[in-house]
Amino acid sequence: MGGMTADALNRLHRKPDRGGDRALLDEILDEVKVGTLSTVVDGLPWSVPMLFARDGDRILIHGSTGAGALRHVATGAPVTLTAFVLDGLVVADTLFDHSANYRSAVVRGTLDEVDVDPSHALDVLSDKLIPGRVDEVRAHTGKEIAATVVLALAIRDGQWITKARSGPPGEPSEPVWTGVVPTRIVYGEPVGATDGEIPASVRGLTTRD
Repeated sequence: MGGMTADALNRLHRKPDRGGDRALLDEILDEVKVGTLSTVVDGLPWSVPMLFARDGDRILIHGSTGAGALRHVATGAPVTLTAFVLDGLVVADTLFDHSANYRSAVVRGTLDEVDVDPSHALDVLSDKLIPGRVDEVRAHTGKEIAATVVLALAIRDGQWITKARSGPPGEPSEPVWTGVVPTRIVYGEPVGATDGEIPASVRGLTTRD
């Protein structure tokens, strides 16, 4: 059996009408906090969830300089980063037709180590998770920078794909309730580990729509 070609990886083979454009890709990458980074290490599949952030036309991830898997992908091993948003459960009149509203993205390529101003990359990552927190704390120290590896996955044409579904289920064949149950991620009330006023950046998470 022949291997999968790059052209085949770039096309949706089922429901191609659900494919999206670069705007959808950016939307997903900016909204999702955790993606799954996958590659092959010594002939075995390797996949791990990781925090990430989009910085223009690249995706940034980071970890400890002692992480062996990160050193492996930093040497040019091909990778994929996947991201998924569940927008709603679609309740149909039959179990077979139940579905979900969602947005998903897969970006392929190789990771390059960010060696120019890694502190900027770390700020970008931090600001995605807790917007505004960068301005509330001290700058990164040289020791912290040295202990951290920041890798960038370039977003290149022909090396990403998106897919989405939205809307209600199809017309029911029986007179039963059908519809959509929306889903979303919300932040709860912050639980302090120290005394003091909750910072604006943290409070902003709980008041954002």
